[in-house]
Amino acid sequence: MRPSTQRIWLATLLIIVGVPLVYPIWLGVASAFVADDGSLTFFHVLNVFADPVLRDGLRNAFLIACGTTTIAVLIALPLAMLSARASFPGKPLLSTLILAPLVLPPFVGAIGMKQLLGREGALNALLLDLHAVSEPIDFLGLGGFFLIILLEAIALYPILYLNLVAAIANLDPAMEEAATNLGAGRVRRFFKVTLPLIRPGLFAGGTIVFVWSFTELGTPLMLEFSKTTPVQIFNGIKEMEASRQPYALTAVMLAATILSYTVGRLILGGKGHAMLAKASAGSGLKTLTGRRGVLAAMLFAGVALVAVLPHIGVIGTALAANGQWYGTILPTSVTGDHFVQALTHPLAAGAVRNSIIFAGVATVLDVVVGLFVARLLVRGTVRGRALLDALVMLPLAVPGLVFAFGLVAASLRWPFNGTPPNWLASLLSVLPAGLESWAINAPLKFVGDILGPMPNPIPFLILAYAVRRLPYVVRSAAAGLEQTSVALEEAAFNVGASRWRVTRKIVLPLLAANLAAGAILAFCFAMLEVSDSLILAQREGDYPITKAIFTLAERLGDGPGVASALGVWAMAFLGIALATAAALVGKKAGAIFRG
Repeated sequence: MRPSTQRIWLATLLIIVGVPLVYPIWLGVASAFVADDGSLTFFHVLNVFADPVLRDGLRNAFLIACGTTTIAVLIALPLAMLSARASFPGKPLLSTLILAPLVLPPFVGAIGMKQLLGREGALNALLLDLHAVSEPIDFLGLGGFFLIILLEAIALYPILYLNLVAAIANLDPAMEEAATNLGAGRVRRFFKVTLPLIRPGLFAGGTIVFVWSFTELGTPLMLEFSKTTPVQIFNGIKEMEASRQPYALTAVMLAATILSYTVGRLILGGKGHAMLAKASAGSGLKTLTGRRGVLAAMLFAGVALVAVLPHIGVIGTALAANGQWYGTILPTSVTGDHFVQALTHPLAAGAVRNSIIFAGVATVLDVVVGLFVARLLVRGTVRGRALLDALVMLPLAVPGLVFAFGLVAASLRWPFNGTPPNWLASLLSVLPAGLESWAINAPLKFVGDILGPMPNPIPFLILAYAVRRLPYVVRSAAAGLEQTSVALEEAAFNVGASRWRVTRKIVLPLLAANLAAGAILAFCFAMLEVSDSLILAQREGDYPITKAIFTLAERLGDGPGVASALGVWAMAFLGIALATAAALVGKKAGAIFRG
């Protein structure tokens, strides 16, 4: 491809990728610094710290993130050390089971954990039957604050685990051997040699866990814990046209995320230590037998048991007949009706259909755009590709809550609503009168609306899903291109094949498995997207699966059972999809969770 053509493609892709991502974020943040008369002000942002309710929400969000990240590290680090260094009985199965949280969003797991840990839940029933307590324990005390931390830690520790296993498996064994030869004990060797060497992996996984838990919306909402910034932003969306407070909260949350990332990078993410060699994964594994092997297996089994508790609770709630799991260890009566209703109930069935359509269209967009982006990044030589790469990967770092809020802000502005700013209105005044009137008066109002009396959030939901999941497709396609020799494409060009023919006959067949894996992952995680779905879908007819689960869980009667059954169907679907993606591209499928 000629340099001039590459520059055209680069500019085009920068616009296609950058504008839908950066513009909403900019609107959501910049509006926090605008006074009623249009002047610059810091009042709204400073008021977040002056208002005790908002300040407490920010503190709680920070404490949840710190607690979640700490527990996730304490779980993931020992497991990763064992998995990367040792072989023990049952390792293949147990290593798979500890990744179970990846197939269940934490806010869905909250339904099951409420059933297990409530005052009339299974655990209290067991303790009372054993006469271990005289009255039920309030495990959901303090509004469920500690349960939020536990749920999010259980859900997110696999991300840290995958990062740490990769980092530990690639350590140069000579470093630790040298420390041993110099007399360093096991503890000193770990803190002075191993931990500094795996610091980049710890930072990469820890950053994802911290940002995710800091901005998590679904779990606090499900547990009715409103004293946290994400829920305060969610509750303030209806007031966006009359109040700057939601904008200020969003700006503070994004600033806090960036500050946390910067501090973490200074502490953990500095320049890595150079190694003379890297161990190959699986080489030199120490076989643990006897008591040590049993202890290692028990550690994995114990974590796996805790990890699947939310799944057990969700499945049990789905199977329990209405009102038949109350104050008992197990449901006193079971039924399969909830699973049928999850596919036939008007709200649930409509949500499944909506999610398939929204996620399907978004995935098609991701595959088309992702293929062009990956080819330019891997095969191109034009300067500026690093900027495109950064934009593509930015959704992994920007909280979904911030992006969804930005889309709501964009829907309230021109060209979807209202009139353009004065400088743009002046430029449009040169158009013919009829065209000028059309351009000034919200020309794209017909495309979509979120908070209006007749909302149509579908375009915004599809855009949100596509932007948030594009990195999966680009990473997968780029990995395939890097492993494919460019000589095959050059040979086709030399015999006169057009670029379209080369793409259709050579590139696509060679990348089929990678693109399929990326598309499957993008589709599945779009189907189970939480923040975008909860915020953007305001009318039942437009609800995706996650919004339907949240709504059903709040209804009396069979609501929690149907919501849990819908969660079980989604869990099974995601599990099959992840297994399919792993089969297509091997172990590299897990790389999407690594920083």
